[in-house]
Amino acid sequence: MSLREKLRVMVVDDMATSRGLITQALDSIGIQNVSTATDGKSAIALLARSPVHLVISDYNMPEMDGLHLLHYLRSNPQTQKLGFLLITGRTDPAIINKGKQLGMNNFIAKPFQPADLKTAIESIVGRL
Repeated sequence: MSLREKLRVMVVDDMATSRGLITQALDSIGIQNVSTATDGKSAIALLARSPVHLVISDYNMPEMDGLHLLHYLRSNPQTQKLGFLLITGRTDPAIINKGKQLGMNNFIAKPFQPADLKTAIESIVGRL
């Protein structure tokens, strides 16, 4: 069984269209074990019940943005080693630097191509 068949990914984004585009891109590169959450709080609840290897999170979400979710994950012993990929339409250096300080593994700017997403994921988990 290849890494792409074993890899469990959670996509966190408040916009249904964005979640759909990300999950379609994951499917196109052969990653099919994907769960989704509409915000950081629901992602935390889902991760407690069903752990994953990699979280792909939007930055701009209500209540708990992607960096707050990252901070929570890195502060919790059960989730501190999860891979974390931030997807954002705002490539503001302050956001990226804060993400790196919090332990973000990688980021990708919206809009993206599936090949770009694959490259970003492989930088975290290894060759798919």
